[in-house]
Amino acid sequence: MSARILVVEDEMSIALMIEDMLTDLGYEVAGLALRLPQAMESARLERIDLAILDINLDGRASYPVAELLEKRGVPVIFASGYGSAGLDPAYSDHITLTKPFMQADLRQAIDKALAAGV
Repeated sequence: MSARILVVEDEMSIALMIEDMLTDLGYEVAGLALRLPQAMESARLERIDLAILDINLDGRASYPVAELLEKRGVPVIFASGYGSAGLDPAYSDHITLTKPFMQADLRQAIDKALAAGV
């Protein structure tokens, strides 16, 4: 069974690109969330093995989503145009993808996050 991955990204074109990459890599997309309320609902209700979170969702930080997912034991990967420089220090130990990223970078980050459980 392939991992179910939630994609939280406020730019629809980027969300769809990530969805395509995940599908090509053999993962199941558990959902796409474009805004914080939708992301929080998905994080509470969906069966998720991992989440990819854009740090900035239409001007709002995605950290509440990360906190909720981590309470559920779901590993989180952050994605940002600023890379780890845009990450809150409380999450400095998390894997961060710098946008734009390649499919190989995405696979490597997912493999690492699932293996570590972070």
